[in-house]
Amino acid sequence: MDYAVMFYVIVGVLVAIAVFFTGWNTYKRVSESKVVSAERLAEKIVREAQKEAETRKKSALLEAKDEWYKAKAKFEQETQSTRQQLQALERRLADKDGSLNRRADLLERKERDVRRTERHVQTKEKAVEERNRELGELIREENSKLERIAGLSAEEAKQLLMSNLESEARHEAARLLNEIRETALRDAEKEVRKILTLAIQRCAAEHVVESTVSVVSLPSDEMKGRIIGREGRNIRAFETSTGIDVIIDYTPEAVILSGFDPIRREVARMSLEKLISDGRIHPGRIEEVVSKTQREMEEQIRETGEQTCLEVGIHGLHPELVKLLGRLRYRTSYGQNVLEHSKEVAFLAGMMASELGLDVAIAKRSGLLHDIGKAADHEAEGTHAQIGRELSGKYGEVPTVVDAVGGHHDDPQPDSLMAVLIQAADAVSGARPGARRETLETYVKRLEKLERIADSFPGVGKAYAIQAGREIRIMVEHKEVDDAKAAALASDIAAKVERELEYPGQIKIVVIRETRAVDYAK
Repeated sequence: MDYAVMFYVIVGVLVAIAVFFTGWNTYKRVSESKVVSAERLAEKIVREAQKEAETRKKSALLEAKDEWYKAKAKFEQETQSTRQQLQALERRLADKDGSLNRRADLLERKERDVRRTERHVQTKEKAVEERNRELGELIREENSKLERIAGLSAEEAKQLLMSNLESEARHEAARLLNEIRETALRDAEKEVRKILTLAIQRCAAEHVVESTVSVVSLPSDEMKGRIIGREGRNIRAFETSTGIDVIIDYTPEAVILSGFDPIRREVARMSLEKLISDGRIHPGRIEEVVSKTQREMEEQIRETGEQTCLEVGIHGLHPELVKLLGRLRYRTSYGQNVLEHSKEVAFLAGMMASELGLDVAIAKRSGLLHDIGKAADHEAEGTHAQIGRELSGKYGEVPTVVDAVGGHHDDPQPDSLMAVLIQAADAVSGARPGARRETLETYVKRLEKLERIADSFPGVGKAYAIQAGREIRIMVEHKEVDDAKAAALASDIAAKVERELEYPGQIKIVVIRETRAVDYAK
């Protein structure tokens, strides 16, 4: 068994060696054939590469020649365009050169003409100077002759001539003033009447004339004794607490309270009515009731101010101004209640502002506050317009309202159209029939002063105040005042009346000039 195995092993080894040598010979022959093929392929590739290189070289040369030809053609084209432009510039330069030569010739001709004109002008100037000298000598000779004939020197004649010219100028100015005034009145009067009439008709306010006394009704005359008290202690305590005089006379079932401060008088009236209703009247009770009534009065004043703002339609008013508005309820001006007057001015100003295209809210605000200075205490100095300007500015009102409040009496002159509008509304409210009253003595003094102002002008014969001081008619001397001067005289008198006289509404100035021819038949 061992020999058989060995035999197979040796046979297997021999077979393997034979197979190895056979495979190696085969690989060697295949490799040699591949090498030969590769060498042939390489030679073929080299030949093809050389051919392709030759082909590409020829193609590159052709492309280069083509680009060169194109660049040459482009250069020649650009050179041709530049050459054409240069030729065009040369032609324009040649044209300009010719134009400049022509202009130079023209300027030379003009210079020659100017020199000839200058020589001619110089000749004329010499002739004019000679003529002026001759005229001056003639004027001096004529002036000397006129002075000898008229007996006046040149200065006196000049003064006379200036006087005549001034008189003529004044006459012409007065005539023009009259024409301008008539034109303005003709154009404006219709529109003004329309606006004022509409505002007055839409605002129909009541007028109540107040006095400086209040009357308190009593249940019986026995109450008078209780008001007086033992040895007058009750009435003295009441007058001390209120600052108001109590007048007890023979008027049945009535007591009169007298005082110039309407707020104190109203506090006294309310306090006395409470004491009469309660029945307990003694000094301690009087002081308690008066103190309580004063607090109620302050609250009532504030509510009145708020109600007024609500009625007029004004919002955002400072609380202090609201309080001052409430105090105006107890103030009067020529017998007219100031609060009612202020509301009426606010409504009138709003209506007129609406017609004129102005700010209605600002107009109402200005009209309501225009007399706010009258509510200030007596410690404040200045006119009520000045005080009102300070108060409205202090409490944050806009400049237009401040100017209207301060300028509604032309002190100082108003700076805005709104101030003029408030002036007109104030005058309309104060000029309503029955709106204001004045004492007989004040009324007479105002009429006399109005006539004195008119009589102070030269040429006035006599002046008559009529229509309760609403109109003054002035008779002038016809020899001293002509028709044109009459218009100027009316304007001057109106201006002086505005400066020196205080009055509600407006005053009409009428100048009357007449010429009378008188003769007698014998």
